[in-house]
Amino acid sequence: MCNQSVGLIQHAVEATGISTTSITLDESITKRVKPPRALSVPYRFGYPLGEPNNPELQHAIIAEALALLADETPPPILKGSER
Repeated sequence: MCNQSVGLIQHAVEATGISTTSITLDESITKRVKPPRALSVPYRFGYPLGEPNNPELQHAIIAEALALLADETPPPILKGSER
């Protein structure tokens, strides 16, 4: 349910002119909600940034999600993590 809520909130925030991006663990829900920008990661629930105690991986995932803000593709943008 959280993926759905975040996507709906993203739409509301974007309507005010603020760009948003998110990280999703459930691509099927994200595809239905169609948030403006989302990065799909292959990790289990509770671990959206991958394994614990791996700051290099976690920073890379965050950077990948933030890079979607610079993507010129019209929303919705859903990309899979390269990790």
